[in-house]
Amino acid sequence: MKQGADKMVRLRLAYAIAVLLAIMAGLASRMPWSLLPDFVREHFGDALWASMIYYGFRVLGPRRGMAWALVCGFLFCIAIEFSQLYQAERLNDVRATVIGGLVLGHGFLPVDLVRYGAGVLFAYGADRLISYCYNRRKKGLH
Repeated sequence: MKQGADKMVRLRLAYAIAVLLAIMAGLASRMPWSLLPDFVREHFGDALWASMIYYGFRVLGPRRGMAWALVCGFLFCIAIEFSQLYQAERLNDVRATVIGGLVLGHGFLPVDLVRYGAGVLFAYGADRLISYCYNRRKKGLH
């Protein structure tokens, strides 16, 4: 039993690190001094935010599986984007803070839905690839 619990702790830690890396990369992609191409600066921040959400769901439910995190992550991103259509004063006060603006966004943009889809799909694909490689190595099938 302890071995299974240790595995879940390691998985959660790995996904928590992925969350932090996605946050750092997303923030870096939006820096005004960034030397990244305009396309990257314009689109990758939202995709990385969605990747962070995917990995966050993996932290919360590592036993639930990748498909669960994919669906929940994308639905969460859609809900946040559509919540931007609601402009209540209290909610806008939260959005006016740095953290609130990063989490809740500011205005509805349909293109963000595409960016979020790309982000969760990328995270899901990376997760599957890493899992596949890890399992092959564990079985000695280099």
